[in-house]
Amino acid sequence: MTFPAPRPRLPQFPNEQFRKLECKQGAVRAVRFNVDGNYCLTCGSDKTLKLWNPHRGTLLKTYTGHGYEVLDAAGSCDNSQICSCSGDKTIILWDVATGQLVRKYRGHGGKVNCVQFNEESTVIISGSIDSLIRCWDCRSRKPEPIQILDEAKDGISSVKVSDHEILSGSVDGRVRRYDLRMGQLFADFIGSPITSVCFSRDGQCTLSSSLDSTLRLLDKETGELLGQYTGHKSEQYKLDCCFNESDTHVVSGSEDGQVYFWDLVEGSQAATLNVGKGVVQSLNYHPTHSCLLVATEGTVQLWGDQTYAAEMQTAT
Repeated sequence: MTFPAPRPRLPQFPNEQFRKLECKQGAVRAVRFNVDGNYCLTCGSDKTLKLWNPHRGTLLKTYTGHGYEVLDAAGSCDNSQICSCSGDKTIILWDVATGQLVRKYRGHGGKVNCVQFNEESTVIISGSIDSLIRCWDCRSRKPEPIQILDEAKDGISSVKVSDHEILSGSVDGRVRRYDLRMGQLFADFIGSPITSVCFSRDGQCTLSSSLDSTLRLLDKETGELLGQYTGHKSEQYKLDCCFNESDTHVVSGSEDGQVYFWDLVEGSQAATLNVGKGVVQSLNYHPTHSCLLVATEGTVQLWGDQTYAAEMQTAT
């Protein structure tokens, strides 16, 4: 006797706010989970970088050393180091445990908008308003970058890194993908200035956000446009976009104080979160759970669904 297959579980969205972090950093420019989602980084307009346990709402450490507002940060694969970038044209490598500055990299001709580690956390990749992507060897004491990617015609707004690829978005309206193994460059023309790019979690697609209030899903290999997502407002600010933890939905902040969710395949708007009156400039999804960090004005909010609520209750 055979039984019918169980109905698929309806998608869950982070619909309950569990924490609100008063960061006291001025405006929070970016919020990022670490590699396993246990901690997060907040980048402030007051020149500080802070490390938090967002699930408990506790501040763990403050890093100071930049001369201007901190614009982006990333944690290493083993959680031992952090890299950050700033409007002061520098990138800093930090030791997590001691809070000490390990190395400062200079060379960009303007503010550095975005920064990422490679998969082994041996190289830092930075993108700047000077239209250049620079790659810095963390193990070397040499001040020069080991590689410079100069194909963009305007400022670099976003970079993401896979095991062998660098994905970048530029104000020149193009999404570029560098295949480091093959030594090839692939470029897709969007037309409107790009504010954020990311890979899907399965590595098959790319997502980009632009200042025409549209998110676009592209096939990574062919560049085919697979979907467009509209309804939010993105006309003036650099806003983040991402996939949820299971690649079923795409997510974006908005200038109207909301977070928008769209069905990846159908393109229909699936849910919204009303997080405040200010611009939702940065957001970041937990790597494995239906849990979302949202930065608006000077605060960071942690949102989760019913599953996350049960886990929180068990943990406490």
